[in-house]
Amino acid sequence: MYKSILILLLVLGIHTLEAQSRWTTAAEEKAITDLMAQMTLAEKVGQMTLFTSDWDQTGPTLREGYREDIKTGKVGAIFNAHTADYNRELQRISVEETRLGIPLIFGYDVVHGYRTIFPIPLGEAASWNVVSAQENARIAAREAASAGLHWTFAPMVDVARDARWGRVMEGAGEDVYLGQVMARARVKGFQGDDLADPFTVVACAKHFAAYGAAQAGRDYHTVDISERSLREIYLPPFKTALDAGVGTFMTSFNEVDGVPASGNHHLLTDILRNEWGFEGFVVTDYTSINEMIPHGIVANEAEAGELAANAGVDMDMQGAIYYNNLVDQVANDLVSLERVDEAVREILRIKYALGLFDDPYRYNDLERQRDNIFTADHIAAARAAARESLVLLKNDQQTLPLAKTIKKLAVIGPLAISQEDMLGAWHADGRGANCVSVLSGIQEALGKGAAVTYLPGVPVVGDDATGIPAAVAAAKLADAVIVVAGENWTMSGEAASRTDINLPGRQAELIRQLHATGTPVIVVLLNGRPLALTDIVDYADAILEAWYPGTAGGQAIADIVFGDYAPAGKLPITFPRSVGQIPIYYNMKNTGRPLDFANKYTSKYLDESNDPLFPFGFGLTYTTFSFGTPEATVEQSRDSVTISVSIDVTNTGKRAGREVVQLYIRDLVGSVTRPVRELKAFQLVDLAAGERQTVQFSLTAEDLSFLRRDMSWGMEPGAFDIFIGNDSRATQRVSVVIE
Repeated sequence: MYKSILILLLVLGIHTLEAQSRWTTAAEEKAITDLMAQMTLAEKVGQMTLFTSDWDQTGPTLREGYREDIKTGKVGAIFNAHTADYNRELQRISVEETRLGIPLIFGYDVVHGYRTIFPIPLGEAASWNVVSAQENARIAAREAASAGLHWTFAPMVDVARDARWGRVMEGAGEDVYLGQVMARARVKGFQGDDLADPFTVVACAKHFAAYGAAQAGRDYHTVDISERSLREIYLPPFKTALDAGVGTFMTSFNEVDGVPASGNHHLLTDILRNEWGFEGFVVTDYTSINEMIPHGIVANEAEAGELAANAGVDMDMQGAIYYNNLVDQVANDLVSLERVDEAVREILRIKYALGLFDDPYRYNDLERQRDNIFTADHIAAARAAARESLVLLKNDQQTLPLAKTIKKLAVIGPLAISQEDMLGAWHADGRGANCVSVLSGIQEALGKGAAVTYLPGVPVVGDDATGIPAAVAAAKLADAVIVVAGENWTMSGEAASRTDINLPGRQAELIRQLHATGTPVIVVLLNGRPLALTDIVDYADAILEAWYPGTAGGQAIADIVFGDYAPAGKLPITFPRSVGQIPIYYNMKNTGRPLDFANKYTSKYLDESNDPLFPFGFGLTYTTFSFGTPEATVEQSRDSVTISVSIDVTNTGKRAGREVVQLYIRDLVGSVTRPVRELKAFQLVDLAAGERQTVQFSLTAEDLSFLRRDMSWGMEPGAFDIFIGNDSRATQRVSVVIE
């Protein structure tokens, strides 16, 4: 009797411990335990298996027979399947034709919108508007959930400092702090306050970790960084995503310290589980377990699966490694049943949190799909987001905004009429036919009062220059020329690395010849990465960085060009003068021989400036702002430090505008070397013409902390410079001393 009571208490204790999961109640934990007790090992492995449907393809392989695998309980998750009715049928097979009726979870790359497409994430980060970023993700989640999806493979929170890497378009750029606040906003937007809300989807922080540090900017390439760089630069946005409640993590393709991420116990268990306390599940990227074989760390697929499972990978995307090997590996004690049970419990918890066990069809309502996708409100939000993402890089002689009374306007370049190129990579179910092109946006803004002439000029790629003479002739007759230049959308994104980041084809030559006409030339850029613009910067009167602005991008560009909205975007990533400067980023460390033009033997190039063409945080608007002298006070006790900083910001121009007031610090002396500047705070300030506002910031010891020489995290006493301004070159400074 006593033994029976003890066993019961132990079971209740286990359930109590299990109830500590942030995803489930005690009753749901008991239901999961009861369900797992009924599952065969093969069915458990099925929950750890993710296969693509044949609806869409985002990787190198497709697998036939996935419907039969669903029916036999050999797959618990499907991706690249969407729309309410299509996914309902797959879900029906899983819940009505399998032995245990466990619902599927459906995932998709809803990166910057589902049908209504917002600016690419790099462009969204250029808004520096975390409220807008969260709202954009909320709308994307609403549409995705209405289309039968439960899970998005976003946000990508990789810090990326190499413009050659195509996937730079998918994240928030080069800075740790900006990456953190954008990660938090996007996770909160996708997941909302409760995953039980049927208009939310579970988010996935990817790619864990250091994928953005691929050598030579080449996708899938080796990463070789120190533990210090890993923890100070590449991990913080992931930790912020976790703190924001992200439900899943995705492994990266690269190795870290000689071990591919999908088999890296240090990343997936030591750090993610044990140190950070992550309670969701870890999924691989597409076939990345299989790819550990060419990495050279395992001899075959069975060894790859064993390494991945024991490292902490819970779900295998597309590779069928667990599908083919894991049952035998558990039987042979190569992978423990406890490790499998841990993974399955984590997956089932997310399915419970999504409400799929209560109603597996709650995301499969055709009326809901019709009413919540590509609505007028969503399109208006996409237009607003696109306006905020645009960055004015140059505006000589106030070329912009153009007056709507303009009589003759020449619009040049094939990108001006392209609808599909407004979308950018990873545009989910976005459709070019739904997009407003740049030319259409301009024509809509001007109405019938102006003569708008369109000519292609030159193709985006290739050597065909036969269209240049006609474009030049049109420019001579026009009051202004808008050249839409840049990259086709396929030139950035996954597997889209480039060694030459100049404008492709003959576009630079076209711009130079148009400039020679004397007609004002405005260059609008569509691109997914920083471009080297040295060849054209002196030949454009104005340059507007539009990224890939999404569904309503053409209208948003017209809003800026004709002054209905003042540009306010700031670069989230440095624009180099040439590819030879890469990697180039603002928060570099100094050298023992800093630049000195009078001394050859200092750190500089023989053929190029050290400075970027456009620095991190840079962006112009249609007014001007002045900054006063910052003031700082320090309050310090044994347990805390608070630095209060204030500065007066004045709109000195003739029209209202928004300024992104940016605060950077420099730790002058540390036990290890520190960056020359680090962004620690920013505020968006809207000021009327002539208006002045005192902007206040508060810094704590955490803002001054770093990995010290002994690898402990904390602040060190000493002197700090605090810079405030409108980009990373800010000169307004105040110094403080922390004792």
